[in-house]
Amino acid sequence: MLPSRAEALSLLEEWVSNPNLRKHCFAVEAAVRAYARKLGGDEERWGIAGLLHDFDWERHPDAERHPAKGVEVLREKGYPDDVCRAILGHAPHTGVPRDTDLARVLFACDELSGFLVACALVTPGKSLDAVDTASVRRKLKRVDFARNVNREEILQGAAELGVELDDHLAFLLEALKAARGALGL
Repeated sequence: MLPSRAEALSLLEEWVSNPNLRKHCFAVEAAVRAYARKLGGDEERWGIAGLLHDFDWERHPDAERHPAKGVEVLREKGYPDDVCRAILGHAPHTGVPRDTDLARVLFACDELSGFLVACALVTPGKSLDAVDTASVRRKLKRVDFARNVNREEILQGAAELGVELDDHLAFLLEALKAARGALGL
């Protein structure tokens, strides 16, 4: 049985003190939930995977431990295998294949959600409403902008979903706008 969102949120709050990392988890949750609605997935299940995908990053901020150590905790707490495998698969270094819609969506939303938030934060009003697909495309080409975001993973994520990058960008922008309160944007 899937633990509730309240239980997942409690775990996130216990493990993550950085407000920006929490906001990133909320952004990915919103994006993954939107794709669940679009693709007919289980919105709660997918949302929890998005919410918890980086919950262990502060304690395990390296490829050797993240997200494997976090997934060990999730398994102990009874999170289902498909959620755990999707979380493992969002980190390419684990080698866990993204062989479900949930896993592909989580991977496709992770880096791009962070990038879209970065795009919003440099607008005059720090607003997602001031971000459009064309401006995101321009910023993707700038190596000096949000340099920690892996552009190859953004492109790979869209390709694995089988969607055009511009369509993916526009879809995620709308998904994040729906969560603007939680994101402070």
